[in-house]
Amino acid sequence: MKVILRQAVDNLGKAGDCVKVANGFARNFLIPKGFAYEESDANVKLLKKERELAEIRKNKDLIKAQDLAKHLRKMSCTIVKQVSEGDRLFGSVTQQDIVKALENEGIKLDKKQIILDEPIKSLGIYPVKIKLATEIDSVLKVWVVK
Repeated sequence: MKVILRQAVDNLGKAGDCVKVANGFARNFLIPKGFAYEESDANVKLLKKERELAEIRKNKDLIKAQDLAKHLRKMSCTIVKQVSEGDRLFGSVTQQDIVKALENEGIKLDKKQIILDEPIKSLGIYPVKIKLATEIDSVLKVWVVK
């Protein structure tokens, strides 16, 4: 049976590929799980529409990420931590601390998007890299104060 893949399937192909598979594999796994369509003219047209919509969605997300990157470059966030007598932090500033500080500013990010080369363990101003999309990065100034 020939099917058109809606999304990438390991050892089979990527989204949009037309592949020949066993009838049972197509009927029992690929089609019910939404991984593929049976090949027909109507389904080829449907796949083209899905691709166009996905491209539009990707472009919108890319524009939003670029705007957010510009905004993050201009701003800074302050994180208040307890310190010992030698101005050493109790613990360290983590990605989660930065996410919480940004949420207070009205920006929602996932902690996986924040890239810390090493934990922040002392007071000061630190540039923190933020990965917003595959091609879009930004740098945020993080002030660590007592």
